[in-house]
Amino acid sequence: MSKASLPKSIWVLGFVSMLMDISSEMIHSLLPMFMVGTLGISVFAVGLIDGIAESTTLLVKVFSGALSDRLGKRKALAVFGYGMSAFTKPLFAIAQGMGLLLTARLMDRIGKGIRGAPRDALIADITPAAIRGEAFGLRQSLDTIGAVIGPLLATGLMLLWANDFRQIFWLAVIPGLGAMLLLFFGVHEPATAPVKHAGNPVSLHNLKRMGRTYWWIVAMGSIFTLARFSEAFLVLRAQQLAIPVALVPLVMVAMNLVYAASAYPFGKLSDRVSHQQLLAAGLLVLIASDLVLGFSTKWAGLLGGIALWGIHMGMTQGLLASMVAASAPPDLRGTAFGFFNLASGVGLLLASVIAGLLWQEFGASFTFYTGAVFAGLSLLALLLSSRYGLINRS
Repeated sequence: MSKASLPKSIWVLGFVSMLMDISSEMIHSLLPMFMVGTLGISVFAVGLIDGIAESTTLLVKVFSGALSDRLGKRKALAVFGYGMSAFTKPLFAIAQGMGLLLTARLMDRIGKGIRGAPRDALIADITPAAIRGEAFGLRQSLDTIGAVIGPLLATGLMLLWANDFRQIFWLAVIPGLGAMLLLFFGVHEPATAPVKHAGNPVSLHNLKRMGRTYWWIVAMGSIFTLARFSEAFLVLRAQQLAIPVALVPLVMVAMNLVYAASAYPFGKLSDRVSHQQLLAAGLLVLIASDLVLGFSTKWAGLLGGIALWGIHMGMTQGLLASMVAASAPPDLRGTAFGFFNLASGVGLLLASVIAGLLWQEFGASFTFYTGAVFAGLSLLALLLSSRYGLINRS
């Protein structure tokens, strides 16, 4: 049992994330098909655009996280980031080619980058240390419920509106604006927020203050991301198996239902068990997912692989965030989340580009088998770290 109950603001932040994910996933669940089918963009370009966009998000998180540490404030930056993402949604609806679509994708992800590290640092500031895993798990779970509702809405509207991508993209603006307003009015920064640090948060002195454990967690997060490429390839895998276009978004619904159901329980579990063992178990599940997706030729195998992918996400994502919060000094948490996500972004860019190339040259199955190999190497690195005591239960 938890020693304390979760603060109200954690629930509000969770619902903010849920609304924005509804908005984003209404677009992102359809975007690979829109890019390939409507705009005529290659699968390799899909991987490249996705990798560049997501890496831009994580690069921006370094600066927004450091700025939130320098100012000693988190909420204003988070509100601005949510607003920026909401107001760029119409660009997807009017895009006629790769140029404007890439611009829309980058602006949307810059908004995500601006809000991400300050929001995660705010969660750590608000929540008692003994239940941080539970807090990050709850936020991730509610966020992922949004990722379920978004594709479901997209699927229903595709059927209702005869595959009208652009009309759905316009509608996605509404929940995005709702997320921004809920954050603005519903969350208050704690009176006990860390005092802002006098120096530059990204100075060599402050980076050294983060400590060896923190930097090892950063390294492991990067390796984890390299082993798990963009989820756009799950959508393309479903389309490859001749699933009707209007039903393809259900792939993300299935994955995110499992993710949402598992994130909170595994978040609570991470407050009580070895972080290293839970991370290792998550990698084993990812290896199984890649192998199943590589071998699958039918609906049942596809759904099994996607369910395993969702369990892996639920086991590892909130856990890694909790580990970052525990290992970094309180006045540098924004910077810590920023650098953690930057390292993950480099892995994501490489993974997405590699996956796109492998898919184009060798096919879908080979792409997923390669993902399993990367996951196995990540597991080996994690197990080797145990002898040095670099990952501990914090």
